[in-house]
Amino acid sequence: MAKAAPAEQLKLLELQGFDAKLTSLANRRRTLETDPRIKDLEAALAVANGTLGSAKVAVHDAEAELKRAEADVEQVAGRIQRDEAKLNSGTGLSKDLVALQKDIVSLNKRRSDLEDVELEVLERLDTLRATQAGQQVIVDVIQGSFGGIRAELDAALAEVAAEATEVKAKRDDFAALLEPALLAVYEKTLAKRGVGAARLFHGTSEASGMKLSPGDLAEIKAAAADDIVFCPDSGAILVRSDEWNAAAPAS
Repeated sequence: MAKAAPAEQLKLLELQGFDAKLTSLANRRRTLETDPRIKDLEAALAVANGTLGSAKVAVHDAEAELKRAEADVEQVAGRIQRDEAKLNSGTGLSKDLVALQKDIVSLNKRRSDLEDVELEVLERLDTLRATQAGQQVIVDVIQGSFGGIRAELDAALAEVAAEATEVKAKRDDFAALLEPALLAVYEKTLAKRGVGAARLFHGTSEASGMKLSPGDLAEIKAAAADDIVFCPDSGAILVRSDEWNAAAPAS
C-alpha cells in the first residue's frame, strides 16, 4: 500500500481544490462554446440567406427578362422608324405604300403590346427588388445579433481562459511542493476517476457523497495513519481528518 505522511495527504485537498476549479472552468468553456443561441442564429441565418439567394435569382431573372423586352420594343420601334421614313419619301408604287401603311399599323400594335409586357416586367422587378431589400435587412439583423452574441461569448471565453491559466500556474506551483510519490498516485487517480482526493468526514466520503459501510470503515480504521486509502465507491484518495470516524453531530 502506498504511503505518505498524514500532513502530506492533507495537502491533496488543496490540490484537489485547484483541479476542481479547473474542471469547473472547463465546463464553463464548453457551455459557452455550445451556447444554444449561436446554433439557433446559425440556423436562422442559413434560412434567411437561402431566401435572400432565391430573391437575388428572381431579380436577376427579371432583369434579364426586362432587357429582352426592351430589346424587342427597340427592334420594333426601329422597323417603324424605317417604314415611316420610306412612306414619307413617297417613292414606290401606291400598292406598296398602302402595304407599308398597314405594316406600320401592325407594328405600332406590336410595339404597344411589347411595351405592356415591358411595363409588367418592370413592375414585377420593382416588387422583387423590394423583396430582396427586405430580406437583406433580415439577414443584416440576424448577422448583427450573431456578431453581438459572438463578441459576448468571446469575451467570456477570454476571461475563462485567463482564469484557467492563473489557476493552472498556482496548481503547478503547489503540486511541485508535494512528495513526488504521493503526487504520482494522486495524478493517476485523478486521470482515472475524475477526482483525485476528497475528505473522509464523519464516516462519509466527500468524493461520492456516500456514507461508508461498517466493513469499509473498519478496514480504513485498521490502516496506518500514513497509508493512502481509497473511496470504495468513487476510487478517489480519502484524506482522513481527525474526526473522520466520529459520528456526525446531531442537527
